[in-house]
Amino acid sequence: EEEIPYKEISDNFKEYFNYDILAAKVDNNIVDLSDTLTKKCKIDFFDRSSEVGNAIYSRSARFILVLAVRNVLGKNVDITTEHSMHHGVYCTLKGINLDKEIISKIKKEMKEIVKANYLFTKLSVSRLDAIKYFKKVNKPDKVNVLKYISNTYINLYRINDMYDYYYGKMAYSTSQINDFKLTYIKENGFVLSIPDIVNPECTLDYIHYGKVFNKFEEYTKWGEILGIENAADLNKTVSEAKVCELVNLAEAHYDSQLAKIAEDISNSKKTIKLILIAGPSSSGKTTTSKKLDIYLRSKGFITHPIALDDYFTDIDKRPLDKNGKPDFESINAVDTDLFNKQLTQLLEGKKVSLPTFNFVLGKREYNNNYLQLGEKDIIIVEGLHALNDKLTMSIDKDQKYKIYISPLTQLNIDNHTHIHTSDIRKLRRICRDNKTRGYGARETLRMWPDIKAGERENIFKFQDSVDTVVNSALIYEVGVLK
Repeated sequence: EEEIPYKEISDNFKEYFNYDILAAKVDNNIVDLSDTLTKKCKIDFFDRSSEVGNAIYSRSARFILVLAVRNVLGKNVDITTEHSMHHGVYCTLKGINLDKEIISKIKKEMKEIVKANYLFTKLSVSRLDAIKYFKKVNKPDKVNVLKYISNTYINLYRINDMYDYYYGKMAYSTSQINDFKLTYIKENGFVLSIPDIVNPECTLDYIHYGKVFNKFEEYTKWGEILGIENAADLNKTVSEAKVCELVNLAEAHYDSQLAKIAEDISNSKKTIKLILIAGPSSSGKTTTSKKLDIYLRSKGFITHPIALDDYFTDIDKRPLDKNGKPDFESINAVDTDLFNKQLTQLLEGKKVSLPTFNFVLGKREYNNNYLQLGEKDIIIVEGLHALNDKLTMSIDKDQKYKIYISPLTQLNIDNHTHIHTSDIRKLRRICRDNKTRGYGARETLRMWPDIKAGERENIFKFQDSVDTVVNSALIYEVGVLK
């Protein structure tokens, strides 16, 4: 019947889901379960095991955390969600010296809020009224971001007596957000972890990747120095015609990382002959390897890029994925025996005939592409499996220099809404595929779940076993991607 809430409809379908239904898709539009049926339509539902549902679960958990912090530490203490970290988000409390006891109190309060089963109440309000409200409660980050929105009306959400503004839908009630963990990191920071779509049944223990975390911290502090922490700060810079200066600063910061790597390799007491670069999709591997090549040559090295794709096994010998199609993501799709053999021969000073993979015929070919290394020659390998030791098991570790690269963006929308690094990479990939590969956004988005699965399996677990981390995020790029 018309005017029935989607929550009531969803109750008839909960037996088909393993977890609480969090939101509905009505004719391809995501809606809150508190919204009501107004027309004949097609309805689908999401729980936390789906990408849409998991994003809603994360957003709702953050709102519960914000309320818990206020209840435990007072109205003048605000929380900032800084960036993504291993199935969760790193959060800070400015002006508070955190310890495990405070974290325990916040977690206990979050559980009380969940137990109270408060509804996430949506209110459509005037944008100008919302700005007045957030000025009154001293939330300048919300005030500033709302200044740059053109909508006359916006949606606020309320839990109990607290209002907040978020980008995206919320769960129906706090009782649905019943699984999470808080992990103390240092003085004023901790990680809020939730179940992910690979392990939706429970929240896994947080694994701290120190090198990636430190790079995030470095970039966050750099953004603070520039005065650009949230989207509104970037908008202000653009409106003041200072964006060219910002572009130059961002490029210089990125290049300085590569200059330092070249300096480290040049000054190293090790005999580095092999540079291995890996990172998730659209992290900037090719650009970085080309730029690093220039910095190394300026130090007197002669560089030779080798593409892992050329070492693919022939298509008829390729392992199959779960759909019975040739698997291009697995390490077993690469002829690691041949790769190790040729690397060993090259490092022994021998002349080697390198293969080229013919993607049309689906097999390797040899086209008189010979390589022989001299004393100042270095091989650069970038690709999905570059950090996997199986790929270079025959090479001594003193001859290898490993680089993990990812756009570790520090830019937030506001203090309670961070921008996922995977969202930046997804936008980069959509633009790149459309510009250079002839794919529309639909094809890229359809491939994205498989791309992410390959990253989890083949990249992320190696990210802390590297010599250095390169942050390829550019503080201005969100505007360029838009």
